[in-house]
Amino acid sequence: MPDDPAKDKDSKPNRSRPVHYHIWASEEEAELIRRRMALAGAGNFSAFARKMLIDGYHITLDLSNVHEMVRLLKNATGNINQIARRVNETHNIYAADVEELRRQYYSLWESVNKILTSLAKIK
Repeated sequence: MPDDPAKDKDSKPNRSRPVHYHIWASEEEAELIRRRMALAGAGNFSAFARKMLIDGYHITLDLSNVHEMVRLLKNATGNINQIARRVNETHNIYAADVEELRRQYYSLWESVNKILTSLAKIK
């Protein structure tokens, strides 16, 4: 192959990736590439291009539901610890405390179901 871009080798022998590829793009294509890189959270063009060229696709996950679930878990854990301390001190548990835990438990499961539904859509 006479115009093989892989023939453009770097003169630095210690590079882990000594083969250089070079592409030309229109302004519109360059903007589209920049947008796709931003959506993918890619820090640099080389890593993004290598991933796209080798794998042919890039999946970006919206983890906002996971962050919400972690927040809810932290709240529930804090409340459980407070109730456990109170039960250890007074040897009583209040219906309002149990109901609050039940409400937080259902809220957590709603978040988990949203995440699982989103992940099931990925093909």
